[in-house]
Amino acid sequence: MTSGFEAELRRSGLSLKEAAAELGYSQRHIKRFIKGDIPVPKLVTERLQDLASRRVRHQPRANFRFIDLFAGIGGLRLGFEAIGGKCVFTSEWDRWSQKTYSRNFPDGDDHMMVGDIAPYGADPSLIPGHDVLLAGFPCQPFSLAGVSKKNSLGRKHGFDDIKQGNLFFEIERILRYHRPAAFLLENVKHLKRHDKGRTFEVIRKTLKEDLGYAISFRVISAAPWVPQKRERIFIAGFRDDVGFSFDDFDRMLPPELEWPRLGAVLQSHNEVDSKYTLTPRLWEYLQDYRRKHETAGNGFGFSLFGKDDIARTLSARYHKDGSEILVAQRGTRPRRLTPTECARLMGFDRGDRRWEIPVSDTQAYRQFGNAVVVPVVEAVAKYMEPALTKMLARDTARGGARLGTRAKIG
Repeated sequence: MTSGFEAELRRSGLSLKEAAAELGYSQRHIKRFIKGDIPVPKLVTERLQDLASRRVRHQPRANFRFIDLFAGIGGLRLGFEAIGGKCVFTSEWDRWSQKTYSRNFPDGDDHMMVGDIAPYGADPSLIPGHDVLLAGFPCQPFSLAGVSKKNSLGRKHGFDDIKQGNLFFEIERILRYHRPAAFLLENVKHLKRHDKGRTFEVIRKTLKEDLGYAISFRVISAAPWVPQKRERIFIAGFRDDVGFSFDDFDRMLPPELEWPRLGAVLQSHNEVDSKYTLTPRLWEYLQDYRRKHETAGNGFGFSLFGKDDIARTLSARYHKDGSEILVAQRGTRPRRLTPTECARLMGFDRGDRRWEIPVSDTQAYRQFGNAVVVPVVEAVAKYMEPALTKMLARDTARGGARLGTRAKIG
């Protein structure tokens, strides 16, 4: 039985260490509060309730339930919360991504957060009923960089990569059991071309012919929303053919004159710590490396950008040297983007939304490099909303496609 103190602590999203610091007690003391070994002082309860209330983002009454698989730090979730959805299950194996996710989505007792998806693919009944399945399944087995690296090392890739490539079939098993009204899958652009198109054909056949979903897919660039040339494929599916197609998605794009430039996400000079400026040794190495490959006729090397530019794709390897996106600095060596700038470049920190980064710079760079661009997902979710509403209305008329999936949510 969850205690009131433990429930508020979970709602706040604070770790044990963070709660101890905020409440002025040792971690051991906090554990005793959780177990109910000692009474919780009224002032401590009020303080924790205040922390939780300030951290829980306001969300209107939910119109549908969704699950968030291979969630990373929650970019897909943000898009579908924006159209009135409620997340009831999250799977993310990386503990550092879990930490960032939990900090920014302080959920209550009705939300399940798990690591490895395999036990839930093996027994999908363990997953709560839901209307929409979201999954940014691992892209490394299919990405151009991932395939090239694995080829050079003699390793398997795509569906032959047992650890990552086969995770698509966990999605297939969950879809087959729960039959949600809709799904949205996200992956790298290269997925369409991997293994001469055979990989994508397996995915298409599984979703459309084996599972019977009406699907549509499209490669979408992030450049209309953020100053980054990031392209990803989105695959949307509906249990019934409700006329959904990505053919008219261009109407969701902002006018080209409003497309942002890098300056829109950069912090002011006095906000940037000098540690983000490249060391003389690293800067010399990157220049030598670039000259070496230019001489050989290759395109490898660093990329330098100013405030009026659109950056290359931020990758999970950014923490190594930052070479794909270096910011030019007057009178000195270039610098990396800060984690806060990466949060802005990926659309997590945008408008009134502030994104907390409770992990090291290295982990933050990996997380943002692996993430989806949030405003792109928000646009996709908004575009899917009419078809989803139509599909859910059909389910309501039928009395629910599966027991519990259309229960009204408070």
